[in-house]
Amino acid sequence: MVKIRLTRGGAKKRPFYHIIVTDVRSARDGRNIERVGFYNPVAQGAEKRIELDLARVDHWVKNGAQPTDKVRNLIKEATKSQAAAA
Repeated sequence: MVKIRLTRGGAKKRPFYHIIVTDVRSARDGRNIERVGFYNPVAQGAEKRIELDLARVDHWVKNGAQPTDKVRNLIKEATKSQAAAA
């Protein structure tokens, strides 16, 4: 089964997450199929909080990928922000 989930990066006390498409059996920070965006929970000022390629996310969801609960919420947030910008 294929999942869309977060993988952690960044420094100690300063998390940064990549949103990836991966096999459910791989480790959290292990091998991934494709990187479709990022999430920065501690973004300040002009830094972007969420960057997401919604076209690729839609492609993977149509092909059976299951987003985790947190990623599902981030997709909704990114969709709203892109709709507001357009």
